[in-house]
Parts: sequence; C-alpha cells; structure tokens
Amino acid sequence: MILKIAVMWSLEIICFLLCFVPSYQQFPRLCATQEALRTKECCPPWEGDGSACGASSGRGTCEDVVVSAQPDGPQYPFSGLDDREKWPLVFYNRTCQCTENFMGFNCGDCMFGYFGENCNERRESLRRNIFHLSRAERIKLVSYLNLAKQTISRDYVVVTGTYREMQNGTNPMFAEVSVYDVFVWMHYYVSRNALLGGPGNVWTDVDFGHWGPAFLPWHRAYLLHWEHEIRKLTGDMSFTIPYWDWRDAQGCDVCTDELMGDRSTQDPSLISPGSVFSSWRVLCSQAQDYSARGVLCDATEEGPLRRNPGNHNRNLVERLPTADDVEFTLSLTNYDTGPMDRSANMSFRNTLEGFGDPRTGLGNSSRLGMHAALHVYMNGSMSSVQGSANDPIFLLHHAFVDCLYEQWLRRHRPSPSQYPESNAPIGHNSEYHMAPILPLHRNRDFFISSKDLGYEYTHLLDATESWHPSLEELRDMWPWLLLAGLCGGILTIAIAAVVLTTKRWHKGSSWLRARSWKHAFALPERQPLIRSNEIEETNQHNYQTTM
Repeated sequence: MILKIAVMWSLEIICFLLCFVPSYQQFPRLCATQEALRTKECCPPWEGDGSACGASSGRGTCEDVVVSAQPDGPQYPFSGLDDREKWPLVFYNRTCQCTENFMGFNCGDCMFGYFGENCNERRESLRRNIFHLSRAERIKLVSYLNLAKQTISRDYVVVTGTYREMQNGTNPMFAEVSVYDVFVWMHYYVSRNALLGGPGNVWTDVDFGHWGPAFLPWHRAYLLHWEHEIRKLTGDMSFTIPYWDWRDAQGCDVCTDELMGDRSTQDPSLISPGSVFSSWRVLCSQAQDYSARGVLCDATEEGPLRRNPGNHNRNLVERLPTADDVEFTLSLTNYDTGPMDRSANMSFRNTLEGFGDPRTGLGNSSRLGMHAALHVYMNGSMSSVQGSANDPIFLLHHAFVDCLYEQWLRRHRPSPSQYPESNAPIGHNSEYHMAPILPLHRNRDFFISSKDLGYEYTHLLDATESWHPSLEELRDMWPWLLLAGLCGGILTIAIAAVVLTTKRWHKGSSWLRARSWKHAFALPERQPLIRSNEIEETNQHNYQTTM
C-alpha cells in the first residue's frame, strides 16, 4: 500500500514537471489559426533553425498536397460534404514534405526506426508479450499511460467543429486535450459518422479507418505515432507497446490492478479503485448523441472509464478468439476481396477485423470474431468503435492485431499490387492520405513489414519465447538464493559433524567392520526407479508434457 501511494505521488510530480512537454502530431497549434486556415497552409517552422519545415537545414520543404483521383467504392455516395474527403484538402493544401529520414509536421522528427540528431541511426525496437514484462516494467507502463493522460499537449489541439461551422476558417474551433486523448480523438474522428447537415442527418455506412483495406495500415501508423509520442514525453527511447496474446483466453487476463485495472466490487462496470485507471474520464464516447444533434465531439469529459468483461451480448460474440480461429485467418491468401468492405468473403483483412467468419471466411457474419470480438467482450468503453481508444486495453489488443497482420505479411509476402488502388470504400485506396493524421501518410506506406518500420515482435522471433530473468527479477531473487545456499552449507556441516562423531563413537566395532560406511547409510532399493520396458515410453514425452 505504501509503495502504491509513493508511486501515485511520483506520478503527480512527474505530470506537473512535464505537463508542457511538446507533442508533435496533426493539427499543430500553429496550424489552428485564422491565417493558417485561410491560406490553407500548414508548414510550421522547425525549432532547430526557425525555417518552415526545417528547409534551411535540408530537412524538408513546404509543398502542394497531391491527392489521388482514383474512384472510391459505392458505399459513400456523396462528394464535398465531409471534411475527411481527400484529406487534408478541406483544411490545408500545402504541408511539409520531408526529405531523407526526417518526418513530422515540421520535419522535426525521425522516420520510424531512425534515431539521432540527424536521423541516421537505424535501430529495431522489440514489442513484447505483456506477461513477459518484469514487475518494474509493468509499473513503468502504467505510469507512462497515466502521465500521457494527465499531460496537456502543448503543440497539439483537436478540431471540435466542421470547416463549414468554422465559417471557412474565420472562426477556428479547436480544443486542448492530453497527449493520450489526442489519440482517443484521432480514433473517434476517423470512424465517426458523416454529418450531412442538421440534427439526425448523418451517413453511418462510412469509416475512414475501419470496414475496408486501410484497417490494418491505419492502425499500424496509429500505434507507431502513439509509441513515438510516449518516447518523446518520457525521454525513454526504448519504450515499446506490449501486446496481449488473447488466443484461447478464458477471460480478461490483463484486467488486474497491476495492469489494466480489476473490476470494481461496488459496480462491476467500473474499474477497481485500486487501479489508477479508475480515475480516468472518457471523451468522444457518445456517438448516438452526436449523430442525433448533428455535431462533432467537443472533447469534454463524459464520465468514468467503463468495462465489464464477459457480461456481453453472447448472441453477437460467442467466445474469445481461439488459436484455431487465428490459424484459419492467417491461412487466407487474399488480403481483401470483392467490394472490400464488411461483406468481403475469404478476405484476410475482413476476417481479422471480425466481420468474416473465422471458420468459413464468409463475410457479413451474424457473429463477430477476432478483433471485433474483443471489443464486444469488454462490454464498456471498448465496445464503441468511436470511443474504444479510451480504454488502455485498446493498445495491447491492437498491438496483437498488428502482430497477426505482420505474421500474415511474412507468411504470404504479398506484392504491393495486392493493396487496391481504386474502388475501395472512401479513405481506403492505396494513395489515400490517412485521416486525420499529419504528417501525411498514404495507406500503401504501411502495407510493408514492421521490420522496414523499425520494430519486431517477440511472438514472431524464430526462437520460441522463453523466460529470461530480467535484472529486476534477479535483484529480487538473489537474497533468497544466498539464504538457500547458506542453509545448505550449514546443513552439510551439521551432517558431516554427526557422521564424524558417530564414527568415533563406534570406532573399532564389528558392525562398522562388517559393513562399509556407504552401505551403512544406504536405503534398501525395493524396486528400480525406471523399468527397462518403460525407458522407451518415457523418452517419447517432451518436457512440457512431463511438467
């Protein structure tokens, strides 16, 4: 209890000291002004030399945004009504285009996988199973999450109104949020309904990051940016998002106060007060209300984080995904098929996303599986597509989904042409820029191996994951090992003393002369330990079976 209080106080102090650490993402504050919106130019200066996009240092230049003219699928039959169409042209038609290994809305960062002042140090990060983290690493993970939740992003704001409501930029509508909530808002914005004008007038069959081929590339970029921001916030360049391998799980294994928070005994839909996540407040979680009023999320708090795993609609989700479900999904050879939406048959993407049956591969399944099953199973904030990122389990879950995506890429080695150039749902063609992300990324940029983006999964390493004690664990263990060694030494000396005393006492007796010392202390062997006819059978069992 004392340790927990100390950790909490430490987090509060760290949050206070770092609350003004810069965050570099889309809609930077310098691009949320009347002037930037009027000129449609988002080319902020790089603080290293004061020039736009770091041009004086050769990091990048301010260029016109080029968007694809390829046709979209029929799912969204409108044009010019949604601010995400042909992203980011509604807001900006000139942005920074970075050179070499530089990245960021002002070219002040390094591309994924590169580090150093000049972004010329190539490093590969390792994402690990959350249950293989040491106790100190688990504490650090929770601390970083909470720090991101409590730290206001100084350089980043989120949009709370449409461009039309802003009167074409003359009345900017933005709100400040924390570093963590930046990503909550991103996930809301990419998946929200299209506002067609007026209360209740929305189009629901649209999602720029789900229900289509971009589902996996978009979330890959999302996790990389989130990981990148945590590193910059904490200064820990070795930080990686752990994953939760939920295959054949019988419940929410990560729902403990040490990790993502246990269930409250007072209200099973809330987080245990023993977890720091019990104090978290959600935003952008009331999709039906926004649609009824015809407005965007205003980024205000909307109540506590909720989760009630297992008490979900079992007509929609029968169980958590199994290893067999995963293997069938990975066996599908086509990345996407047909209309490339929720009805796609024998589509790896659609089956992994959860709308294809993981036993037959047929789309529009009456029961959700794989990725979607986890969201429904959590029965709370995670169960709303638009608000699901409020729950930190979202990150662990999507890290494993990304791991399965990587496993499929390595197994089937698809050509770039497998990713569709045209006729995918709006936002999902290969050349489409990912909304609402700045710096700009195209969907095709993340239809590549994670190794090309600078990270690896322990789940995919050639050698099977085995337990290797960390320094933290060894520090915890060595006093006990030392004590065991001392006790063993004392016991050995005591036995030797007894033996010598006994030998002197009986020196010269006929009993000792008749039998050797070895035989005097030997126990009679009533039966052999392993009969000869059992040796072959015993060798057939592996260590796991024996244990």
